[in-house]
Amino acid sequence: MKRLILVRHAKAEQGGYSNDFARELTDRGKNDAHTISSDIKRRGIIPDYFIASPAKRALTTARIFAEETGFDKSKIVEQKGLYFDYTTNDFIEMLNEIDDKYETVAVFGHNPFIYFMAENLCQHFGGDMPTCSTIVIDFDISSWKKVEARQGKLIIHLCPSQY
Repeated sequence: MKRLILVRHAKAEQGGYSNDFARELTDRGKNDAHTISSDIKRRGIIPDYFIASPAKRALTTARIFAEETGFDKSKIVEQKGLYFDYTTNDFIEMLNEIDDKYETVAVFGHNPFIYFMAENLCQHFGGDMPTCSTIVIDFDISSWKKVEARQGKLIIHLCPSQY
């Protein structure tokens, strides 16, 4: 089994398009990221590979999750396509290229893309993805090369408003 965790970045400060890439998390965003990441750790869900958009708010969210789950922050892989231009097919191709030694992969990005991927990968997903929403999807496969659309099973859907 392979497990994918999709995380929309936590709440960030308001900003125009000119400085969108550098937007910081708000205090609420940082608290939400700590709360949800500690909850997934409590549930025994520990990612062994992290991929994040290089935008500051997504990367900071990933670093908080890494800190809470014991992952080495220096090993977070920055994937610019998660911010700029990935299509759903590009995303699946990225997953297909992950080394099979990794069982649980966490990906940190932005809406609407993270929502589109949840819709695309899950057999059933009708939820919303507010900031710091985190979903866990299980795939009944032994290799990341076999990830396909609509084959994932939604296991957990967490939102900050639940806490």
